[in-house]
Amino acid sequence: MKFEYVPKGVCSRHYTFDIDGDTIRSLVVEGGCMGNLAGISRIVVGMKVDDVIRAFEGIDCNFKGTSCPDQIARALKEYKLSL
Repeated sequence: MKFEYVPKGVCSRHYTFDIDGDTIRSLVVEGGCMGNLAGISRIVVGMKVDDVIRAFEGIDCNFKGTSCPDQIARALKEYKLSL
């Protein structure tokens, strides 16, 4: 299932997930720190949605109260609510 999310409070602008059941098949990130986000996108492939949420939720970037990983967790929580 394709799921799109617009992050808030971070440099990245758009996330596109491909999720099969509870497993992430791909994540494409537009904007942000491309090297770091390309690495994160590769790391999450094959992971369970709940595992990514647990790992990324609450990570802060420069005292913003959120970060790109935290926004990924928030996106995945929204995905779960949409099911």
